[in-house]
Amino acid sequence: MKEANQTGAALSGLKVLDISRVRAGPTCVRVLADFGADVIKIEAPPGIDPSEGMSGARDGYDMQNLHRNKRSMTLNLKHPKGRQIFLQMVDKADVVVENFRPDVKDRLNIAYEDLAEVNPRIILASISGYGQSGPYRLRGGFDQIAQGMGGLMWLTGLPGQGPVRAGIAVSDSSSGLYAALGILIALRERDSSGRGQWIHTSLLEAQIAMLDFQAARYLVDKCVPKQAGNDHPYVTPMGAFKAADGFFNIGVAGTGLWKKFCGAIDRDALCNDVRFATEEDRFTNKLELNSILNPLFLTKTTTEWVEALSDAGIPAGPIYHIDEMFADPQVQHLQMARGVPHGTRGNIDLVRQPVNLSRTPAQMRSALAEAGYDTNDVLNGLGFTAASIEQFRAEKVI
Repeated sequence: MKEANQTGAALSGLKVLDISRVRAGPTCVRVLADFGADVIKIEAPPGIDPSEGMSGARDGYDMQNLHRNKRSMTLNLKHPKGRQIFLQMVDKADVVVENFRPDVKDRLNIAYEDLAEVNPRIILASISGYGQSGPYRLRGGFDQIAQGMGGLMWLTGLPGQGPVRAGIAVSDSSSGLYAALGILIALRERDSSGRGQWIHTSLLEAQIAMLDFQAARYLVDKCVPKQAGNDHPYVTPMGAFKAADGFFNIGVAGTGLWKKFCGAIDRDALCNDVRFATEEDRFTNKLELNSILNPLFLTKTTTEWVEALSDAGIPAGPIYHIDEMFADPQVQHLQMARGVPHGTRGNIDLVRQPVNLSRTPAQMRSALAEAGYDTNDVLNGLGFTAASIEQFRAEKVI
């Protein structure tokens, strides 16, 4: 296969076959692609996949953000010749990523055992809705379903509001990131063993893991956490408050910050108030404390409060809409929006990787091209002639 030239990148030389779709799998592969892996995005030819178009417009914001830095190839894995071509690619690859229902790879004869027979060093990363085994293994998985089953929706929202989904794809994105972590661990282990392995996760597993302290709270103390709205579940004052012109967050935990906070808001007497003497007291008497703070915070703007509290060493920050967030000087300094050239849309900004490496950082190199843009190059790299490629196209193999 002809490789993308990423000499010097952190994952230069790593060959990845991406047969995933929608969000969880592409999120995983995006990490590898942004750090220099040679990723080939394999898609079914037009008219083959019954779920074609489920991911949205190819030139749209979501597809471009998820699939930058990848080469694109069309290949019909349901066709015997398509499967054979895929296995030839597996022989030269390091990683395969898929997020079909667990039985699909078995029907296509591309399960881990099939791939390892061709290439014992291959790492297969699988992401499913509910896991590769168990009573729900064959159920279709979507992010919101996992948010509900994974306990998040009864933690999100205002008390008494009823279950509320998070505004982002928490289980999709986290399962993709966990899969990327698993791949990197497996690659490191392969350095010593010389063997690949099957790593797998699911939306449900990732969502439960993301509950973190809330899940541990139940497992250890048998306490079922409830909705707390914009307040912290057991620390006060920590949460959202309204200023004269908007909303802001503060975080006041522990005695030291509490004393600083009382001084910063010019209410030193609160430090001597027995109702608020300890963190537990402040949480128990949260309504009384908020009845004092709420009218006070309405006397100044968000900027004034954030600056005053920050200057006093109190964690505080504005609550932004997305346009305000990208306009913030710190966000602009961090350059979280990075440009990439697109064939028809010109230069478009996408969200960069949030982890920074001093010598080999992630890079934004190319936008997602039209489906199959690199098919001929990939097949040429496998040794197929132009005549063979045209025959594949006529037979709907590609």
